[in-house]
Amino acid sequence: MSTAARPERASVRLPVRTVALYAIGSLGTGGYATLPGLVLTYFLTDNLGVAALAAGLIVTAAKIWDVIIDPLIGAASDRQYAKTGSRRGLMVVGALTLPVFFALTFAVPPAWGPLAGAACVLLAFLATATSFSLFQVPYVALPAELTSGYDERTRLLGWRVVVLTASILLFGAGGPELRRATADPVTGYLLMGVVAGVVIGIGMLIASRTADAAARSMAAADRPKALAPVGLREQYAAGLRTLRRSQPFRALLGTFLLQALATGTMLAGAQYVATWVLRSEDAVTLVFVALVGPALVATPGWTIVARRLGKERAFAIASGVFLTAAASLVVAVWTPGAWMYGSIAVAGIAYAGLQSLPMAMLPDVISHDERHSGRGQAGTFTGVWTAGETIGFALGASAVSLTLAATGYVSSVAGATASQPDAAITGIVLAFSILPSFLMAASLLTLRRYRLRRADIDTRPEYAT
Repeated sequence: MSTAARPERASVRLPVRTVALYAIGSLGTGGYATLPGLVLTYFLTDNLGVAALAAGLIVTAAKIWDVIIDPLIGAASDRQYAKTGSRRGLMVVGALTLPVFFALTFAVPPAWGPLAGAACVLLAFLATATSFSLFQVPYVALPAELTSGYDERTRLLGWRVVVLTASILLFGAGGPELRRATADPVTGYLLMGVVAGVVIGIGMLIASRTADAAARSMAAADRPKALAPVGLREQYAAGLRTLRRSQPFRALLGTFLLQALATGTMLAGAQYVATWVLRSEDAVTLVFVALVGPALVATPGWTIVARRLGKERAFAIASGVFLTAAASLVVAVWTPGAWMYGSIAVAGIAYAGLQSLPMAMLPDVISHDERHSGRGQAGTFTGVWTAGETIGFALGASAVSLTLAATGYVSSVAGATASQPDAAITGIVLAFSILPSFLMAASLLTLRRYRLRRADIDTRPEYAT
């Protein structure tokens, strides 16, 4: 049985304050996604002396933990929302605990040895991942509850990606600079971990206030009834049911997972490209500026394209541009040089679309499902979504680590120097170019199965009761 929806939220323009508060959350998500992906594998291999394969396994293990807990946190967020009308509680817990665990991840000294160091990093990063998931899963659920407007969601997520892009640039360029702020790399990594952790936590704490705005935007009568506690098996089963019943969600999630894997390989490989292809550790800052800088300008442009052509078509165009730019970097196997920054900048223009458009499409998918299954399940969707995103980024770092191990990469400890075989340098370039372009091509195939259009969203919905 269904009843007609109450007065539409689609016609209400979100206040600037709400948009700004939500966007600030990307200061946290951008920092967490960037620094571990950029420097954690390198920290393990070139500071603690951990073998490349083992370093990849550590990063992957922490991400697997994310995959396990994200659906559970999504279900917990839905229960909290049904009980209190807000998802803020879990978000605040994550914001307050992450800075401590993030700093501890980079506080391990080389003197402890590779084995003990690797174990400590793993435990600290597992705790960091848990704190981040407590924030991220309900955070991603909020746009579906803040507004039901097709274009208003694009506006909301567009500004979020502007801040996300600035955050990636800030942490991607500023993190390595903090690391080099002291003469001792051990204290440099610790300084980076402390400062970055605090900034990430502040961004997350500020954005948690948006959950109250989402609660106010919906009448009490529209909120779902309180959900009874269920077992772990049922919570995972709820996530699987969302995949089974929502074909648009399967198509969008598959596309985003493949693209997270593609961008994850480039992120994890950036430091190695700077050090061994461009022959300067400091070049990682320029690589990040080239990748993320253009995205700051391009994000509003992708919003305009999405309004004119539709989100799914704009998303396909951005994917094709990224694919072409990444593939061109394979030439660096034979002639590396400053020209690479041009290709990376083109990829950066596309990257803005790859970040904003799927995140604006996810609330559409959730709203489409709500018409048949009822409200209050956004956390279940976003729990599965963030688990899929985590898989992509985790496997990206693992792919780079496996490539390094297969091509004979030589690990070292802080202060020591090493030379790399030609095969390892070739492997670094391929992991930075051909592999992400292949994955991006695969994502275009799954995107073709996404069939939601503006007319499917901007119609007066009816919700199951």
